Amino acid sequence: MEQAVDKKVHELDMEDNSIIKESKLYNDDIAPVAVKDRTWNTYNFTALWVGMAHCIPTYMMAGSLIALGMNWKQALFTITIGNLIVLIPILLNAHPGTKYGINFPVFSRASFGVFGANIPAILRAVVACGWFGINTYIGGSALNVLLSAIIPGWKTLGGSFQIAGLSLSAGITFMIFWALEMFVIFKGMEQLKKFENWAAPLVLVLALVLMIWAISSAHGFGPLLSEGGKLKTMGSFMKVFPASLTSMIGFWATLSLNIPDFTRYAKGQKEQVIGQAIGLPVTMTIFSAMGIIITSATAVIYGQSMWDPVQIISKFTNPIVIFIGFFGIVVASLSVNIAANIVSPANDFSNVAPKYISFKMGGLITGIIGILIMPWKLLADPSGYIYSWLDTYSGILGPVAAIIICDYWIVKRKKLNLKDLYMTKGDYTYSKGFNPKAIIALAIGIFAALIGKIVPGLSGLFSYAWFVGFGVSFVVYYVLNISSVKSKNMDEAV
Repeated sequence: MEQAVDKKVHELDMEDNSIIKESKLYNDDIAPVAVKDRTWNTYNFTALWVGMAHCIPTYMMAGSLIALGMNWKQALFTITIGNLIVLIPILLNAHPGTKYGINFPVFSRASFGVFGANIPAILRAVVACGWFGINTYIGGSALNVLLSAIIPGWKTLGGSFQIAGLSLSAGITFMIFWALEMFVIFKGMEQLKKFENWAAPLVLVLALVLMIWAISSAHGFGPLLSEGGKLKTMGSFMKVFPASLTSMIGFWATLSLNIPDFTRYAKGQKEQVIGQAIGLPVTMTIFSAMGIIITSATAVIYGQSMWDPVQIISKFTNPIVIFIGFFGIVVASLSVNIAANIVSPANDFSNVAPKYISFKMGGLITGIIGILIMPWKLLADPSGYIYSWLDTYSGILGPVAAIIICDYWIVKRKKLNLKDLYMTKGDYTYSKGFNPKAIIALAIGIFAALIGKIVPGLSGLFSYAWFVGFGVSFVVYYVLNISSVKSKNMDEAV
């Protein structure tokens, strides 16, 4: 493992830097991060993942598995295994970000071509915009409940007046939350790092306080931890495990692609590897376990199991407690949404036309799309958008991850021409800026991953959509490039 970044190898010299600045594929936001500006340490990466993982969907994740019939042990096992698996492509794709100081769209140019990179970038951006809108609405809703509890008449503000289906109060809090996100992203990545540094421990402490209160009020852990679940045999468990595992992987499949957006700021490989290995699987398991414990206790306290922390905190009557609780939810929602759903599409949109779209402009485009999709209407029928469309996306993003991993680690052996990543004529021009081999492998992988949705006899494949798409695209891309691999092997042997 490379302990630190070698400036001579991983940074452009003055001549190359002046050349690429004239290219239409360059702007200051997507330029390689200078070695002196790579300041993120182990804690920063741990805090990043703690901040992203401590969100309402993670808290409620085990509930969806228990609803399928799993007991708490089976649910936590599935969550842990899923996050350990997705950590592998995350770390593999994190490496070039740290080594060369490049973000995901620029890294994708090496495998898909300098123009073809827009294919995986836009695929990633579309799903991020969807999640951005949804999480902004969730965060705005929490803020709305908070203001309703502490400001008399807030909930009935505007009477029956609505804005695109939202009440006036809900519309205002949605836009307040949206504006907070835009403020942080317009401040840049250094401000994001600072925000995550304090947000991560704050949310963890508040969740611990809520768990201690729940256990104390219930005089124990409640009935959920003693229930055996409905899946008593290995056969019954395996009927739901594959699809559940794929969903767990799909939860962070997006970040497994664009993780270079963050690791380009790492001091070295050691910092990002250790930080992410601690931050992701450990946090996801612990926070999901806390959700189970708190929910189990609510069955005793309120007579029903409550998986939604917003619903639990709404039960309190003390305004100070309500304020602290909802402040934690708002911070948690901000933390995950900014890092997971704005940074990537901001870079992705900037990559489409670097000379015209900056990182900040890309973030604003993401924010505008997040409003236009009207996420409150999408959530009115979550089965159509979240459970069907977004699950399908794991089958699309798996092949993208496979291609860029195979290209970087096997075909190119971790050696990239940094200057040519920004040139229209160079090593990554391929065929008019597109790499046909990558596009063929992507198409075949997506077809294999999703064919189970349209062919009933192959429906079992869809349960493993991410794995199928990843495996097929990896093999196809390797076979298409086998002559290049053999040539490199012969050169190294000589």
